[in-house]
Amino acid sequence: MPIVNSETGETVKEYSTDELKQAASMMRGYNLISLCAAKSGHSGGTLSMMDVCAALYLKILKHDPKNYKWDDRDRVVWSAGHKAPALYVSLGYSGYFDVKDVARLRKLGSPYQGHPDWHKLNGVEFSTGSLGQGLSLACGSALRARLDKKDYKVFCIMGDGEQQEGQIWEAVMTASHHKLNNLIGILDENHLQIDGKVEDIKNVFPLAERYKSFGWNVIKADGHDMDDVLRAFKEANENSERTTAPTVIIFETVKGKGVSFMENQAGWHGKAPCGEELTKALTELGVIDKLPIEEMKKTAEDYHKKVLDELEQAQPKFSQNYWWNSQETMKSEMKPTRKGFGEALDEKGDDERIVCLGLDISGSILIDMFYKNHPERKNRFLSIGISEQDGTCVAAGLAKEGKIPVIGTYGVFASARNADQLRTTVCYGNLNVLVAGAHGGVSVGPDGATHQSLEELYMVGGLPNMHVSVPCDSVETKKATEAFLFEVVGPKYIRFAREATPIVTNAETPFVFGKANVIRFKGENADFAKAFEHKLASDYTDEKEDLTIAACGPMVPEAMRAAWILKKEFNIETRILNLHTIKPLDNKAIENAAKETGIIVTAEEHQKGGMGNKVAAVILESIKDYGHNCIMDMVGVDDRFGESGESWELVKKFEVSGEHIAMTAKKLYDIKKSK
Repeated sequence: MPIVNSETGETVKEYSTDELKQAASMMRGYNLISLCAAKSGHSGGTLSMMDVCAALYLKILKHDPKNYKWDDRDRVVWSAGHKAPALYVSLGYSGYFDVKDVARLRKLGSPYQGHPDWHKLNGVEFSTGSLGQGLSLACGSALRARLDKKDYKVFCIMGDGEQQEGQIWEAVMTASHHKLNNLIGILDENHLQIDGKVEDIKNVFPLAERYKSFGWNVIKADGHDMDDVLRAFKEANENSERTTAPTVIIFETVKGKGVSFMENQAGWHGKAPCGEELTKALTELGVIDKLPIEEMKKTAEDYHKKVLDELEQAQPKFSQNYWWNSQETMKSEMKPTRKGFGEALDEKGDDERIVCLGLDISGSILIDMFYKNHPERKNRFLSIGISEQDGTCVAAGLAKEGKIPVIGTYGVFASARNADQLRTTVCYGNLNVLVAGAHGGVSVGPDGATHQSLEELYMVGGLPNMHVSVPCDSVETKKATEAFLFEVVGPKYIRFAREATPIVTNAETPFVFGKANVIRFKGENADFAKAFEHKLASDYTDEKEDLTIAACGPMVPEAMRAAWILKKEFNIETRILNLHTIKPLDNKAIENAAKETGIIVTAEEHQKGGMGNKVAAVILESIKDYGHNCIMDMVGVDDRFGESGESWELVKKFEVSGEHIAMTAKKLYDIKKSK
């Protein structure tokens, strides 16, 4: 059924096959312009799905863009949430909004988030982004239709690499068992995922036979032949009428379809075209003269400027600009923190006990540095694919047999997707498994809430036997990784950032796992890092500071900047505690800071309390011994999810910057002085 007016039942527009082909080309163009404007996102998989999307949203789906809450509409679940740009273009082209507005993709405050958020954009049915969950959502929606005697259909868009997630197959069984003939799976079979060919990472083929074995109707079609696409949807609808089984349409597609230099290239999975590449791509698609390219670019630029202006106006103000590298002095080198993790594996991976497990984003978190320069280690790099729960227990099995397994993925998946496996198998078994929770905090940027880990210190920090480290820069990340490989035995979790962060330590900076460092601002310097002195807290003698900032991870450099602001603006002396080890905490360092300075502000790029609650507990428990009168406050994300935006924009937006830390500290200082 085409797009309809839900009040009158009239068809809004009927697309011919030729018009659908033209629409698919135009939609590919809008998609690429939005990705180029965002400077990030997923080109390959959005292009592979666009012919199917054009047919689905413009010809097959029963929906009304003017009444997006119409209860009798068909539903579409985008389980492959990273293909969100294709969803947004499909909605815009259908009439939910002006399709040109997708130029605001992944911008701060935009409804076009890196992964779909149904609260932010009309027409989005479910918030998705963690692969493997969408088919279960679709089952729930289809079951509701049956319970309430509704005749809508539920479509679920999935990727072939996504089939590596075990939950997919649980949902496959649920749909078959409950005879959900109103459920139609749409499977993008392009044979590529981030780390390479699906067959090489973890082979899921032949998918047709596997779905059939679970009692599903299976239809195969060419995802780029519009006649065949329409034939497949027609057959799926007929199956819904004549059988009690769910149906899956397996569309054979080409990743990056329509753009020669993107086609069948795994590297274009999560990459956006630059300006020159965009021009070449739109020319190949034959739409370069048909699209409002400059208008959309200006929309993106104007919107971004407006957002930045509003963001700057909301920042705490001081006598000068203390932002990173904004002055002639106090310059800082920037480097992705994750590089320290990769460098440690590169340099220390000769130990035959070390085995690394790849969970499909190996290049992104740099776990692939373990073997890139060492082909002889390739046999000790195991591709587990998009299978966090399985991978965690495989790692546990390796550890039980004497290996030192290293497993890593985005922190949201490394700590939460496999929470039970970490708790019961790894921690209860007290097994020597190193888990890397990469891309921690809102500074991950445009991917948005689903990929910004802000809760993992709660999840892993409370597990018995678990050791937790949150290093502050790439240098300290390397040291922490090496300590976890060879010094700390048992379950261990390292959390580090994705984007370039200031380097504030060096090879000589002390690092002892479980022991905090004290950092003191000693005066402005051409090199930001050299303006500070680092000592082990156990070697530190009280310098009568006015207050303490206890920080971990990327908030350590922000705390250092806050100390600079406090000294320059208010002549306040600050003790910084670098709590690179969250579990076990250096209780003595915290107790001394509470007793000697009387003010503690915690700073974490995490939900408030992940580290802060632990510090507060130490302070409260120490009162009986020290009898001190310490006041404290916490800087962190205030009980909310993240959103898309540039890394440093989000640091400001979520009020975890050095400026916000300094203002929080000043308020506590004024309270203390007034008493």
